[in-house]
Amino acid sequence: MAIALDFGAVLEQWPLLVQGAAVTVGLTAIAAVVGTAVGIGGAWARADGPAWLRTIVGTYVELIRNTPFIVQLFFIFFGLPSLGVKLTPAWASIIAMVINLGAYATEIIRAGIQATPRGQVEAAVSLAMTPAQVFTRVVLPPALARIWPALVSQIIIVMLGSSICGQIATEELTYAANLIQSRNFRAFESFIIGAAMYLTLAIALRWLLNTIGARFLMAR
Repeated sequence: MAIALDFGAVLEQWPLLVQGAAVTVGLTAIAAVVGTAVGIGGAWARADGPAWLRTIVGTYVELIRNTPFIVQLFFIFFGLPSLGVKLTPAWASIIAMVINLGAYATEIIRAGIQATPRGQVEAAVSLAMTPAQVFTRVVLPPALARIWPALVSQIIIVMLGSSICGQIATEELTYAANLIQSRNFRAFESFIIGAAMYLTLAIALRWLLNTIGARFLMAR
């Protein structure tokens, strides 16, 4: 029995797909910037921070890295209201993605920091640089250059993980594909097109981030 595919029935609702892709890109952009900043702060805390801060950050990293993203998302969206904190689906998604990326980025960036030769740090200290200057000018830039490919891969993983955010009615790409198939019952075609769009977004994001890395980090 031949299966009749009708991709046109899905593509004719392209505004929904475009809107969903735009939301996915927006969520990823915010999570990438803020999550990387959290990762830098966490990496510093674990590498050079006081003992009490290392313990707090270490607990956060282990908790997030060893629990599913969907559980983290549901806790933020469904659990926090019981404590009086109510969030929209979009804000819950952003917070969950930032927290998730921040934990993984902390360990990735920490590996780059710990690979910095101690001689470079000692030379910077001998030039009367402050600890903040040593970290931001001597330690962090080469560390980011070393771990950039791994960080880029993690950001892409977080972008693909944003597909789970449709479970709390965040109107991202998977939510749009699911909405379309619920209207025309073309589930196979809807999710094939959705998968192709995710693939395109992932390739474009990797190219963009690698270009940024080559321009601002590798060239140093």
